[in-house]
Amino acid sequence: MTRRGLVIGAGGVLGFAWATGALAALERAEGFDCRSVDALVGTSAGSILASLLGCGVPVESMVRHQQGISAPGDPVVDYDENVDGAGPRPPLPALAFGSPGLLWQAARSPSSMSPMVALSGLLPRGRAAHTGVRRLIGSVLPCDEWPDRPRPWVVAMDYRSGQRVVFGHDEAPAAPLADAVSASCAVPGWFAPIEIGGRRYVDGGTYSTASVDLLAGLDLDEVYVLTPMASFAFDAPTSFAGRLERRFRRLLAQQLLREAELLRASGTRVTLLGPGPEDLAVLGSNLMDAKRRADVLETSLRTSWAALRPDPGERSLRIAG
Repeated sequence: MTRRGLVIGAGGVLGFAWATGALAALERAEGFDCRSVDALVGTSAGSILASLLGCGVPVESMVRHQQGISAPGDPVVDYDENVDGAGPRPPLPALAFGSPGLLWQAARSPSSMSPMVALSGLLPRGRAAHTGVRRLIGSVLPCDEWPDRPRPWVVAMDYRSGQRVVFGHDEAPAAPLADAVSASCAVPGWFAPIEIGGRRYVDGGTYSTASVDLLAGLDLDEVYVLTPMASFAFDAPTSFAGRLERRFRRLLAQQLLREAELLRASGTRVTLLGPGPEDLAVLGSNLMDAKRRADVLETSLRTSWAALRPDPGERSLRIAG
C-alpha cells in the first residue's frame, strides 16, 4: 500500500477556507480519503484542519460547514467564523514585549534563530483569546484524548526559546488537543500566548509556515503539502500592502522548497500546492478578513482541482498552483 503524508500550513481565516477547498480537490484528483493518510502535520490554521481530519470529520462536511449548509450525518462543528473569529484587526495589544526571554536569547545567539522568530518576541503582547477554537475542537473530540488514526502533529513554538514544539509527537509535552491547537494558532502580537505545562507557546507558523521537514525519514512514498501562505505563481497587485505580501510569500516558498528537498532526497514524491494568481486576487493581503471567506473557498475548489488534475509525469517534486 502507498504510504502517504499530508501537511497543511498556516494561513489565518482565509487560508483555512482556501485549504478546505484544496483538501476537497486533493481527494477528487488523487482518489484517496485525507483521513486515511499515514502522517498528518498541521500548523496554525492547518492544525485545525488536521485535527478535524484526525477526529474523523469528512472533508465534504468541512466544505459544507464553510458554505453554511449541512447534510444528514454531518458532525456538529460548534464554530461560526463570523461570530467566533477574531475579526480583521487585532485588539489593542498590551504595552509590553511579547517575549523578553526570546529577545534575550536572540541577543545572546543571533545565528540560532531566524529573523521572523526573533521579531515575534519584539511584537507587543497579544490579547485576543482562542475560545472559539477550543469549543470547535471540543465539539468533535469531547475528551482530552488525541485521535489515533491518523494522529495529528500540531506545530507550535516555545515563546521563550524560539524552538519548534510538535504536540502529538512522542517527544512533545503532554497537552489536550484543544490547548495544542490554540497554541499553534496564537499569532504573536494578536493572540495571547497559550500556557502549557508552565511554558508559553505561540503560532507554529512563526517558525515555519508548514514544517514539511518533520516528515523526513518516515519512509513515506508521497507527501502532499497545502500551503495557504506560500505561492509559486503570482498576480500583480498594485497596492503597497499587496506587493509586500507577495514578497513575503516568495520568501516562505523558498523556505518550503528547502524543506521539501529533504523529503525528495530520500525518494519521497512531494506535491506542493499554494494559492495561484486567481486565488491571490481573492485572498487579498489580509488573511484574517472573514468577509471574503466564501469567495476564497469557491475559488480554491476550482483552481486547486485544475492544479492537481492527474499528471502523467512521474516527477518526484511537483509544484502546483
